[in-house]
Amino acid sequence: MAVFTAVRTQEQSGYSETNARMEDLVKDIPGYLGMDHAQTPGGLGITVGYFRDADALTEWRNNAEHRAAQKRGQVEWYQSYTLHVAKVERSHGFRRAQAPSPHS
Repeated sequence: MAVFTAVRTQEQSGYSETNARMEDLVKDIPGYLGMDHAQTPGGLGITVGYFRDADALTEWRNNAEHRAAQKRGQVEWYQSYTLHVAKVERSHGFRRAQAPSPHS
């Protein structure tokens, strides 16, 4: 798992297009499992990328287009960022069942 937390700059020209491209590109990495993303109005963003193993994450890290986007991010889009790589030891979730409609 990779947790990327960033504060963005005011200059965001090209960010949305590049971000969409990265989201498409990472899906081609064998072992990519998905991602979660949250953004505040003030520019703080957190993206959590899930990968089956370290090899899949390394392949993503070394992808040439991803590397170019990282460099552009440092120059233009990010005020600061941190990246944490971790191993998920356990995971579980909850989803509330849909309540039946009162009119059915």
